Amino acid sequence: MPKGNPNTQTRATDKYQKKVGLMSKSYKLKKSLVDEFAKTCEKNGISQAKQLSILMSEYVKNN
Repeated sequence: MPKGNPNTQTRATDKYQKKVGLMSKSYKLKKSLVDEFAKTCEKNGISQAKQLSILMSEYVKNN
């Protein structure tokens, strides 16, 4: 649950994310790579989160 005194929407969002199994991760990557990745995802009309999910799934499947 969020810290402090969260409003109703914050609690609902947190509950939904837990229900569907979403989690937030943080990585440190080179800015140039991140910028190129964002630009390429935008050009191809796919969200960065979706593309990262695809790449991770393929990596897990192949290993």
